[in-house]
Amino acid sequence: MSIERAPKQRRFTAPQGFLLAGSFLITLGSFAVLPYMSVLLHQRLGIGLGTVGFVLAVASLIQFAGGVVAGPVAARIGLRRSMLLALALRTAGFAAFVPGLTSPVLAIGALLLVSAGAALYLPANKAYLVAGSPDADRPRLLSASSSAFNAGMALGPPAAAPLVMGSPGVLFTCVAGLFALVGVGHAFLPREEARPEPVASQEPGNGERHSGLSPFLVTVVSVYAFMFFQHYLALYAVPRTSAGFYGVVLMGYAALLVVAQPLVAEWIAALSYPAALRWGFGAMAAGMAAIAGGGHTGIAVGGALLCVGEIVLFLKNDLEALARSSAPPATVFGRQRLAAGIGAFASGVVGGQLYAAAESAGSARAFWVAVCLQCLLLPVLLVYGGRRTARGRSEPRAETASELRG
Repeated sequence: MSIERAPKQRRFTAPQGFLLAGSFLITLGSFAVLPYMSVLLHQRLGIGLGTVGFVLAVASLIQFAGGVVAGPVAARIGLRRSMLLALALRTAGFAAFVPGLTSPVLAIGALLLVSAGAALYLPANKAYLVAGSPDADRPRLLSASSSAFNAGMALGPPAAAPLVMGSPGVLFTCVAGLFALVGVGHAFLPREEARPEPVASQEPGNGERHSGLSPFLVTVVSVYAFMFFQHYLALYAVPRTSAGFYGVVLMGYAALLVVAQPLVAEWIAALSYPAALRWGFGAMAAGMAAIAGGGHTGIAVGGALLCVGEIVLFLKNDLEALARSSAPPATVFGRQRLAAGIGAFASGVVGGQLYAAAESAGSARAFWVAVCLQCLLLPVLLVYGGRRTARGRSEPRAETASELRG
């Protein structure tokens, strides 16, 4: 019995453990600053809100779409050097914020440097984490990575709150120092070339081989649906409850994400892709409906259900993208970042118009009902489109076989 359980109790290697700890510290430092960026640019530097919005949009585009650069860079210089370059860019960016506190040009340049570093780091980080590991370990590793990142995201803003307005120079100096230290640690990681060769991807099950679902497209749609919650919950929840309650919901959401995802990672990995879509989008639809109900209970329950949807869809999309592609993992994760960026951009554009229309009609709840309906409809369209694609691929093979028989 103990021998059979041993494979399920594998511990993280020293490099993997360091990367997970580094992921927490990096996100802690980033989210000590980035959520307050609009306030710093507008209130401290006097940049107009229209310009601030444009700058943040460009920074987000670089951070997400720039992920496609990570694959070619990693192929040329290696994963470890890619991470070191990314951390050097982010360290320089945060350090440049110190003199940038009196110069809008320097501050904007610093933000773009930080965004470029983020675009390069995350795909290389995930690729290094799974390099040389069996396919069976990927759910555990990627879920642990997600938990580390989300823990940093949850703790960064409250940790920085006492300094962000009163002593931002001290805050940026501390964050730059933190990134420099983490970068030094990365320099001692073994080069990925010296690690064991990756195990060949396992053939997907029969139900998934012919599903025809594109992980890139499913990621676009998943992030599109999820970002309605991310972008517009504050606008809806704070006037109906309080800013304090909204903060508690976000903290609870992050805690649930950190704890739950590693526990259900193996179950998610075992799901077929269509089943994962039903679970993930179903949880999102139920969450949007609960939020539409309003009140403290509806918003809290809705947030928990949205967390379930995120856990299932985001992890399954990454696992499927890896399993279905022969490209290097850094390239795969870079494409997934691009897909997330497209989905977030589309959600921001559509969501703004949709929320404005709902408020004009006198019912912001109608916004969440409309999003709920989208969460119910989108997976149906994805599965239907996937079946058509799979049929289209199989028909030529059938024709070729009949021709060979003739």
